[in-house]
Amino acid sequence: MPAENGAVADGEMKEDDEEQRDREAEAGGGGPAAAAAAAAGTSRAEAATRLYRRRWLIVLLFSSYSLCNSFQWIQYGIINNIFMKFYGVDSFAIDWMSMIYMLTYIPCIFPVTWLLDKQGLRVVALLAAALNCTGTWIKVSSVRPDLFWVTALGQFTCSLAQVFILGMPSRIASVWFGSHEVSTACSIGVFGNQLGIAIGFLVPPMLVPNIDDMDQLAYHISIMFYMTAGVATFLFILVVTVFEEQPATPPTQAQAAARSLCPEQYSYTASILRLLHNRPFVLLIVTYGLNVGCFYAVGTMLNRMIIEHYPGQELNAGRIGLTIVIAGMFGSLLSGIWLDRTKTYKQTTLAVYLMSFVGMLVFTFTLDLGHLWVVFLTAAILGFFMTGYLPLGFEFAVEMTYPESEGTSSGLLNCSAQVFGILFTISQGKIIDSFGTRAGNMFLCVFLLIGTIITGFIKSDLRRQQANQQVNSAELTNHVEGEASLLTVLNKTDM
Repeated sequence: MPAENGAVADGEMKEDDEEQRDREAEAGGGGPAAAAAAAAGTSRAEAATRLYRRRWLIVLLFSSYSLCNSFQWIQYGIINNIFMKFYGVDSFAIDWMSMIYMLTYIPCIFPVTWLLDKQGLRVVALLAAALNCTGTWIKVSSVRPDLFWVTALGQFTCSLAQVFILGMPSRIASVWFGSHEVSTACSIGVFGNQLGIAIGFLVPPMLVPNIDDMDQLAYHISIMFYMTAGVATFLFILVVTVFEEQPATPPTQAQAAARSLCPEQYSYTASILRLLHNRPFVLLIVTYGLNVGCFYAVGTMLNRMIIEHYPGQELNAGRIGLTIVIAGMFGSLLSGIWLDRTKTYKQTTLAVYLMSFVGMLVFTFTLDLGHLWVVFLTAAILGFFMTGYLPLGFEFAVEMTYPESEGTSSGLLNCSAQVFGILFTISQGKIIDSFGTRAGNMFLCVFLLIGTIITGFIKSDLRRQQANQQVNSAELTNHVEGEASLLTVLNKTDM
């Protein structure tokens, strides 16, 4: 990414220039006061900004523990029939192992968002990693057919960790990254979550075969749980030792302005009320919930869809889920890079939403053709656009709600997604039981079409871009005025 490397170099050169200017001012006899005056002379139009290399470490560490958490969201559902047999429960109980992630989020998001605004990124990251680690070890102790309630408790604990995770990508992007790379950074943050879901589709069917020997089945399940717990523990240690709150110098003018706001001036309740009176953002809340809710339903029901038409293909059901998410990861990264270069938030969001609807339609009518390679192909098309929509919604929300907290806007989007995810998962499951998979998928297609239409009515009000452009314009004006003053002095000297 040449543009990003250039940004790092520019930031470092800028700091070197400032340090050199400080040394020259002090050498001139003015001491620190003169150095401060010299620095102030260059920053009347803009605050000092800098990009740090460690920003990539922060976002990658976040992506890693987000991956570990999202892996567990789907690890039960993708081998639904195997866990039903092991714990002696029905399919609806196993569906709730996925839906608990959605249900927990709804009441918890508001206190967690308040905590993010008041205490910052590091505290929230520590709590997320700690809860995720705790949940994995609870599951390790649940590998007995009579301990379904224990494994459910472990999943509930991991679902609490997810509440601390989902609102962070856009916040990390704004706090650590330059204005030309925030969308890419947000995409990387979402990328980890998607990769975890992809691994969750792929690994459980490989580690836990569909066998009748309960002792052997318990052994394979315990292997999966121990591996997850080991990774979660390692990541928790890394978060404790490596994760930082924010860079010493803000990366953008918009972030510098946000830092200048006194905590006493900020009201969390007032912020939510302002967001809910922002009509374009309210429309985005609805459309984001419809799209991501459909994705949650497809992920939860995928095992049942595939097994109905291709009996005994649990492993391929996982691979199809993997295909959906891997394609979506490419979609997310490409859309993030595209947004950083073009800033066409409304147009890109609408195009991706429309193609999500088309992809779901194609997937619906090719699922029962009897050719698995066709299902893989159509699943890739669906995933590229539907999963690729996730970071688009986050970044579009941050743009139209600046200078409100990124965590608050992201939290409202995710809350909508969880509500629709629960409704769609339960409804689609009942429709599949009564009318088959095609009817269940058509149910989702209808809501994707509605979401596409509503997206067309969202006004593109890019407030964060406007804030950065205003500062840049002021800087340019001061630069021109400074050159004009210098030219006047030179002319007088010549005379």
